[in-house]
Formats: sequence, structure tokens, C-alpha cells
Amino acid sequence: MWAIVLLGVLTFLIYRHFKKSLNYWEEKNVQHDRPLPIFGNMLPNLLGKISNAELIQQLYNKYSSGRYFGLYNLGSTSLVIRDPELIKKIAVKEFETFPEHKPFIPSDVDPLWSNNLFAMEGGEKWHQLRSTLSPSFTSSKMKAMFVLMKECTKEFINYFESKGDSVDVELKGAFARFGIDVIATTAFGVTCNSLSDPKNEFYVLGKELMNFKGLRRIILMLNLLCPPIARITRVSFFPEKIKKFFGSLVKETLQLRRERKVVRPDMIHLLMEYQKGNLAQEEDAHSTPEAGFAVVEESVFGKTKQKLKFEVTDDIITSQVMIFFLAGLDTVSTMMSYTIYELALNPDSQNRLRAEIEDALRFSDGKLTYDNLMGMKYLDMVISESMRKWPPFVLIDRRSVRPYTIEPEGPTETPVFLEKHSQVIYPIFAIHRDPKYYPNPDKFDPERFNDENRSSIQPYTYLPFGAGPRNCIGSRFALQEGKLIIAEIVRNFDIVRVKKTQVPIVMSKTNFNPVPDEGIWVGFRRRKEGSILEK
Repeated sequence: MWAIVLLGVLTFLIYRHFKKSLNYWEEKNVQHDRPLPIFGNMLPNLLGKISNAELIQQLYNKYSSGRYFGLYNLGSTSLVIRDPELIKKIAVKEFETFPEHKPFIPSDVDPLWSNNLFAMEGGEKWHQLRSTLSPSFTSSKMKAMFVLMKECTKEFINYFESKGDSVDVELKGAFARFGIDVIATTAFGVTCNSLSDPKNEFYVLGKELMNFKGLRRIILMLNLLCPPIARITRVSFFPEKIKKFFGSLVKETLQLRRERKVVRPDMIHLLMEYQKGNLAQEEDAHSTPEAGFAVVEESVFGKTKQKLKFEVTDDIITSQVMIFFLAGLDTVSTMMSYTIYELALNPDSQNRLRAEIEDALRFSDGKLTYDNLMGMKYLDMVISESMRKWPPFVLIDRRSVRPYTIEPEGPTETPVFLEKHSQVIYPIFAIHRDPKYYPNPDKFDPERFNDENRSSIQPYTYLPFGAGPRNCIGSRFALQEGKLIIAEIVRNFDIVRVKKTQVPIVMSKTNFNPVPDEGIWVGFRRRKEGSILEK
């Protein structure tokens, strides 16, 4: 009986939610594809006919004459911004109007999720937290973590060397394990080896966290279809088992370090220092090499030290390290996977990169250091181009906190009034593959990012880490981690195609991010004469 009543209530809420939105973009005179009830424009993706990235790209190309187009994304409406100047205006100049991501879980349903820097709603609390955390991600702080990352890299290389002279590698899974190890040591202060010990708690819980199948997937999808449902289902983003594990781990770590005065160059130490008022803003760009072209600059919100009106509690710290754990599992591993994949398909680029690495090591007694790693220009070009062709995110979104009107520019445009809580989307994947900005966009060409060409890249057409004050705070961390493991792989292995290597990549129809269902496969062939890994 109660199941029938609940089904009836859910059906009514979904029907009422969708009925209001079907004519939304037509009434605003915004070009769009006609939506279907409930499914909007997403039915081809839901039926497994096309990936999410390709669907958005098709619409992006279809409406190439305008600065934007309307999208019906299941239960919501979004304005997709094609024009780089309009992206700049909304992301930077109008940041205070569009300061947050669209929430898909109410803050009281899952406080651990809602209090991380990514999910937190815009406003003073976000400004203060961003300012609080930004000193933890300067180049000098990342340099201090280099030795921790390097230990994880050694374990990664040793593991695959132990497999013999030749081994086929599924990169996404291997780099997810590597990412877990890096986050475990740099964020939680815990050492683990997820390749040799895949049953360790970090890896097991990481797999569980990324499992969006079954009932959990259905309920979270319903939350997106009709947000009021989230208050009925009360399903959190982080499962209870994972929240308890990491909550207890962080609390125990904090207590141990306070009692024994343990100092370790990791994220928890930096956040503890801020709790005590010992972590100040700093300018280190001149003294410490920058992580690369793709690094996003901290905005005035991150650089301006503010007097905190809320306490940076142990729970706030737990929330931040949890989001970095999630990022290491997925987005950073995607970046590393596609870079190695492209090197397997482009042996000339691989050989040139290897020569650069070996040249750098001749001047440092064969040791890979932070300074010589960040000084490798071609390595930076390779990673920059990989993230151009394969950005970790298909798109990024922003939500308004007050009404806003986009004024017309061309003769066919009319003013577009966006109500409070309207969503805009920056289609990163489609912009990165627009031949207007990147000729022959399907070609892997690191020369796009050489010293001469990078200055001609139009601003806001390269967005691997987002745009505006709400960009990715961990861009330096991700690039340092990626450069380190890629350099070590290239110096120790020849990366080659194998039977399972997909050419071209067939992107998943069910995964939101641009990855294949069958994995990203290459072969590692041990370089017996050229291997110069520090043992």
C-alpha cells in the first residue's frame, strides 16, 4: 500500500516538474532542439546510441551560428554557452551572479558532500573557504609534497617491472590505483600500494564510491530529474560505510598528530596549520617553477585573506580530503590515461619526450627532481595537448543566485532573461574540438602549445581546469602528479599499441566522462638498456 502511494507521489512530482519546462527555451527565443517529455534532449544518450560528450558536441556544431543554445537535460533546462567572450563575462565579470554549481543533493541530506569546496553553494562561506584552502596549493606547497608522490611513483614502476619484459596495461584502472595511493599519502598521511594490494581499504572503498549502478544510480538519477525527490529518498552521495571510514581516519590522524606533534608535508598538515592560524598567503611564482601552461591562476577570492566567520572544523577538513580522493580516482587518472594512450599512438612524440627527459637527467645525476620536471617544456606540451583533446570533464556548469539578462549582440538575438537558479554550461569537450580554435582538432599535436603558438590560443577556449574564480583549486597538484608518473613511465618503458588498444576510442554511452567501457589499453615494454629509474 505504502509503495503504491509513494509511487503516485513521485509520479505527480515528476509530471509537474517536467510540464513547466517543455516550452522554456521557445518562450525565450533561444535556439534549441525540441524536447521530449521527461527525457528532454537526452534520449539518444539514455538509449545507448551516443555518448554524452558526442551528444553535446553535435548540438554545439548544429547551432554554430549563435553564441548559445538551449538544452533540456532530463528534468532541467540549461543554457549552453558557445562564445568564449560570453564565457569570460559569465565566469569572471558576473561571477557573483553565477558563483556555484547546480546542487543535486540538499546540504542537509549529505553535509560531508555539501561542505566540500566543489559542491558548496556560492556566497561568503565559499569565498572564505576558498581563501582558507588556496595557500595549500601554491607551487611551493606542491614542491614539498613531491617526495611523497615520488615514493608512489617508484612503487608503480617497480610493480610493472616485476611483471617481466612486456605487460599489457589497462591504464584507467592502473592510474586509479596510483591516484588512490597518492591521495592516501598526500591527503590522509597513509601509505598503501593499491597495485600490489588491491584489497586495501582505500582501494576497496574507492571502487565502492565510484559504483553508480543499481538502486543508488536510480535514486541519484531521480534526484537530478526532480530535485524535490532528494528530500524524500534522503540518499547521500557518500555511502555511510565510506563516510564512517574516512571520518574516523581523519579524526584519528588529527588527534595523533596533535598529541605527538607529528609534522608531515601533506594536506592534512597544511589544513591543521591553518586551523592554528599559521598558514599565510604567499607569492611564490618567482621562486618556485610553475606546474605548466594548464595551471589556472587563483582569483582575488583565493588571494585575499579574509577573517573567518566559521570554524574550520575537523569535519570541514574531512570533507575537503574526500573530494580530493574522488578527483584522484577519476579525473586525474583520466588525464594520465589519455596522455599515455596518445604517446603509444604517436611514437615520434614519445621518442622526443624521452630524449628531453634523458637530457634533463644528465644535469642532475640521473635524479628526477621537482625543478627539472617542471622545466621540461615538451612534457608540458604533451600533457597540455592531451587535456585539449581529452579534457577530464565534458562540461562544467554554473548556477545563478539572482536574475540575469544576456543582452543581444547580433540582429537575430533578443534579450535572454535568466531567472534565479538558472544553469549555464560551458561545453569544454566541444570547444576543445572546434576547428575554429584548433585546426584539425582530432589530431594529437603538442606543437599547439609550444612557446610560439600558445600565445595565439584564444582565451577561454582552453578550459581543462575550468574558468573564473571557481576553477579547479588542485590544478598544480594534478599536473605535478601527472608529469611525475608520465616521465617515469617514458624513461623506463616503451609504450606501444597492443591488441586491445582502441583506435579510435569508442566512448562510453553510460559514463558521463569521455572514457571507453572496455578500458584504455597499451603495452609497457621494458627498456633494458635505457632504464634509469632511481632504485
